[in-house]
Amino acid sequence: MLNLSQNGCSVWVTSSTELALTPTCLALGKFDGVHRGHKRVIEPILPTSQNKIRGEWQSGREKEISDISGEGSFTSNSSLSSSHTYSTVVTFNPHPQEYFTGKPRAWLTPMEEKIEELRSLGVEQLVMLPFDKILCTLSPEDFVQRILVEQLQAARISVGEDFRFGSQRRGTVQDLQRIAARYNIPVNIVSLETQEYTQMDDSNRKERISTSLIREVLATGDMERANELLGRPYALVGKVVTGEQIGRTIGFPTANLQIPKDKFLPRKGVYAVRVSILNDISNKYEFHCLGVMNIGSRPTVNGANLSLEVHLLDWAGDLYERTLRVRLEKFLRPEQKFSGLEALKNQIQQDCVNAKIFFGSEL
Repeated sequence: MLNLSQNGCSVWVTSSTELALTPTCLALGKFDGVHRGHKRVIEPILPTSQNKIRGEWQSGREKEISDISGEGSFTSNSSLSSSHTYSTVVTFNPHPQEYFTGKPRAWLTPMEEKIEELRSLGVEQLVMLPFDKILCTLSPEDFVQRILVEQLQAARISVGEDFRFGSQRRGTVQDLQRIAARYNIPVNIVSLETQEYTQMDDSNRKERISTSLIREVLATGDMERANELLGRPYALVGKVVTGEQIGRTIGFPTANLQIPKDKFLPRKGVYAVRVSILNDISNKYEFHCLGVMNIGSRPTVNGANLSLEVHLLDWAGDLYERTLRVRLEKFLRPEQKFSGLEALKNQIQQDCVNAKIFFGSEL
């Protein structure tokens, strides 16, 4: 159970429905990446959207709910009212894929990043339902009644059109709408978000924005496309730790970043990046600069472990133990082994030049 706050806003985080703030306006899904499609699902449950559409739902949804259910309905604690409902994202922990395969999963947004992204959108609460034998064997009807109605006291629900729930993923969004209608709970079904993409032959096609697609694109190093799918630059967030300080000896000091072990990493290589430094007092990222980052094992110096090193352009200072947010903007080149430190130095110089060319007037 956490209550994470920044800039006066907080997100209540719990894995226990007994500790959840109720009643809720909730969005259901896995939400890894909190990408553009996810944001469309979350938007209807935010406080500003709630106020806008409350009147619409109250004036017209009762008849629609009755038509959908085709049977008698009763009013529960989650029925439409003017009282405050907590904008809540409901997700699952562990990820269902981890549960069924037993294999750990790398995340586009590990927990703290996900919470920060949700907070920035205006979400008030994150409920992480324990995905266990009990939950995954619930029928669609039991999932709605026990979890959404009785425990979370849902007043409104938002889902993507491909959402599935209940034992063996039998429940569709139409099932959710039908079952929820029995309790006078409106369900907002959000169509899939797509992005037009230019192929190698210069033809255009539309592709569905999804977490799996973003992971595939990141693995190729195509940061422009990945960032467009996300709706923001892909970021690596972590604390600066002591490294071998080899970069300092060749005139390019680097900050060695320690990130969560379950963070998904893009293609190995060198990137043009924007760097923000967390102010530990205000808990805000206040200082911004440009740089180059290497993700790899440093083969030129016989490195054995994967490392993340960032060199800040035209900047000097002590960053040890500071938290950085490094936004990857452009893949410059793949990692390679050089003949020695002098050749490596020359290449880093060229990397810095290429990064400055990319950022252009920002320098």
